[in-house]
Amino acid sequence: MSRGGAVWVTGMGAVAPNGIGVEDYWDATLQGRSGLYPISRFDASAYPVRVAGEVLDFDAARYLSPRLLAQTDRMTRYALAAADWAVADADVRPGLGADLGVVTAAAAGGFEFGQRELGKLWGEGPDRVSAYQSFAWFYAVNTGQISIRHGLRGASSVLVSGQAGGLDAIAQSARMVRKGTNSLVLTGGFEASVCPWGVAAQSVMGGASTEPDPRWAYRPFDERATGSVPGEGGAALVVESAAGAAERGARRAYGRISGHAATFDPPPGSGRGPGLARAIRLALRDGGVPAGAVDAVFADADGSPDRDRVEIDALSEVFGVAGVPVTAPKSMTGRLDSGGAPLDVVAALLSLRDGVLPPTIGARSVPPELDLVLDAPRELPLRTVLVLARGQGGFNSALVLSAV
Repeated sequence: MSRGGAVWVTGMGAVAPNGIGVEDYWDATLQGRSGLYPISRFDASAYPVRVAGEVLDFDAARYLSPRLLAQTDRMTRYALAAADWAVADADVRPGLGADLGVVTAAAAGGFEFGQRELGKLWGEGPDRVSAYQSFAWFYAVNTGQISIRHGLRGASSVLVSGQAGGLDAIAQSARMVRKGTNSLVLTGGFEASVCPWGVAAQSVMGGASTEPDPRWAYRPFDERATGSVPGEGGAALVVESAAGAAERGARRAYGRISGHAATFDPPPGSGRGPGLARAIRLALRDGGVPAGAVDAVFADADGSPDRDRVEIDALSEVFGVAGVPVTAPKSMTGRLDSGGAPLDVVAALLSLRDGVLPPTIGARSVPPELDLVLDAPRELPLRTVLVLARGQGGFNSALVLSAV
């Protein structure tokens, strides 16, 4: 990506189970403070999945009008608030409009809103269903609502590729900026499917941990790992060209989006291995970054033994055995589907800023071929980091970030 001109991240906003706002999230992450607890939003005693990363301290009425509250799912409320914070952080003036776009990612959509309105449909009748149901559940609703709220009329879209979608959306935004399609793009991903319908869906999909103790429900790369834990929240980022940021007098640049690649795993029985290592190599090639220049990896960290092994093998293949420090801050938030990777990007950019890698919590018995940051933050000079994400069904995404 750098060959077409530098693309910078100049603003960020975050909503996470362990912190509201970028700095609160970062402080909690460096301290190893978990946001994983027994599900409290509803009675989950009949569900196999009992632990989740819920956002419990978010008061939407502080940030949004009653009109918007009536027409939005929690997912969109998180997205609107974080987008506001990212725009303010980047000092983007309102109403600039014509060539400013929005690219978001979604996997579940507005599950809780849809669940409530379906309950009304079957319990009270079709005349009781909210008119906003027509769009509040939809994958693209965050893109539309953010665009309307900030008057962004440039090219916009939504990507749906599960946990990988958040990285894909950020990379697509960078490409649009690099090609001159938009001068600036507001991007990211958000989820809020910790509700009866959402947890039921995640339970039957497989891969979710049924461990009821939140201390051990999600421990990626541990030999006793039992699966992942669902979470909610996400992050918004302002992406723009270095030249454009300098011209408008941007306050700061958190880092540069240097390279990206996405691959898809071949079908079982094809004789070909998973595509994660190939995605990593292609992302490094895209950014003109040799493997030896990567200082750290923010792992996908699925939490299931077989998928964790695939990631360990891919990292060993590209970087050598224990060849690069690895961290998984999502061990404190759960897997947020399309919101997880943008939150990892926030953590990765702050790691570049502060010269420190956050810890991975929960894991104890880790394979020796993985240099996993455990228990406490690790200080070290950081110039280039890699963020990985994989979605259900074979999606792989790799994003290279560099210090400015």
